[in-house]
Amino acid sequence: MNKTSVNILVVDDHSMVIEGMKAILSHIAKVTLVATACNAFEAIAALRNHPVDVAFLDINMPDISGIELCIKIKKDFPAVHVLALSTFKQRSYVSQMIANGASGYLLKSAGKEEIEEAIQAVVAGKMFFSIDINNTSPEPPADDEPPTLTRREKEILELIAEGMTNNEIAEKIFVSPYTVDTHRKNLLSKFEVNNTAMLIKKAAGYRML
Repeated sequence: MNKTSVNILVVDDHSMVIEGMKAILSHIAKVTLVATACNAFEAIAALRNHPVDVAFLDINMPDISGIELCIKIKKDFPAVHVLALSTFKQRSYVSQMIANGASGYLLKSAGKEEIEEAIQAVVAGKMFFSIDINNTSPEPPADDEPPTLTRREKEILELIAEGMTNNEIAEKIFVSPYTVDTHRKNLLSKFEVNNTAMLIKKAAGYRML
């Protein structure tokens, strides 16, 4: 196997989705599908047995959801970049996945180009959101004034934008996860957004990141 390949794990309880991802990934250069799984237990086993760079997680799975599985993967396999995979566009799903450590969110309707772009982005340490989701994101008006943030809020905002979870931020800046969550909620309120994904996008629109 080419050492420059990006190793992929696809986790979805629908065989048609897995077969579709197999077909698409086979046409993307420098990408290797090393394993597939239909539930959280198979996913963890695959991560233990294969070197994985990017894991595509279906959000809605039986027993353990992709949202819960994301937490475990980021705890036990922190080097793995997680991309949420779903048919849903609800911002609450995006917010939960990002808060749990995911590097992006991709709709199952995504084509080859978007999937390839998503893989490249997260491997480079960036975040990626499906084009359809981005199109629904409000941009701040040109004459809109950015909110005033405290030094701590600015620090936490930057760490959130780096994709860090509440626990990771808490450990880095020596506060409790509860304190970080409080600051995160205050940021959402100040930016007048409902989730972390929109927070990052709006802050970037204000050139605060």
